[in-house]
Amino acid sequence: MKKIKTIIIDDERTARDEVKRLLENYPDFEIIGEAKDADEAKLLIELKQPDLLFLDIQMPEKSGFDLLESLDKVPQVIFLTAFDQYAVKAFEVSAIDYLMKPVREERFAKAIEQLRLKVANTTVESQIFVKDRQQYHFISWSKVYLIESMDNYARLYFDDKKVFLKSSLNQLEKKLDEAVFFRINRAQIINIHFIDKINIVQGGRMNISMKTGEVFEVSERQSVKLKNMGRT
Repeated sequence: MKKIKTIIIDDERTARDEVKRLLENYPDFEIIGEAKDADEAKLLIELKQPDLLFLDIQMPEKSGFDLLESLDKVPQVIFLTAFDQYAVKAFEVSAIDYLMKPVREERFAKAIEQLRLKVANTTVESQIFVKDRQQYHFISWSKVYLIESMDNYARLYFDDKKVFLKSSLNQLEKKLDEAVFFRINRAQIINIHFIDKINIVQGGRMNISMKTGEVFEVSERQSVKLKNMGRT
């Protein structure tokens, strides 16, 4: 049985101990670490690559949302908090579940079952967490079909939505999977899985028609690179 690697993040030791006690009843969950604040948690997550976070929302200095926003890859999340005003935000970001402190055993069991079902029935995809204005999003990279440069920000297009990410296009390009994302010009990166058709235009340059209906122009330099990749 594959273990679900878990990290518990809460500024209160008693809260962390309570989650550990509750998890004793679930042998398929392996606690690989715990942290008392966002900075400590970030280092631990990057080092150990967990499958699941039990995450307190309100912590000193940086919130649970701040932590998620700082991660390049975000695991599955079950939120923990004593403040019910965060409930709507938590569900807006499509977390696995939202647990009020003190956590009742039957609610904990329901959250665990939901996580098990998701892990069993879906492919766990690489995702990020983005705060855009007052909206919070978990976004699977597989759904992002276009990334545009907006000065020191990047704008991500997915489904019928678009959000701003606090990253330049150059910074983001270094982190993206080269087998999936291709930079077509100075201002745009596309997901190659959304390519419908590639057309050769005047001067040997290319236009890309996307399955979403948009058409994008590829720079001369990147047209050569795309041709060498065998995409035409």
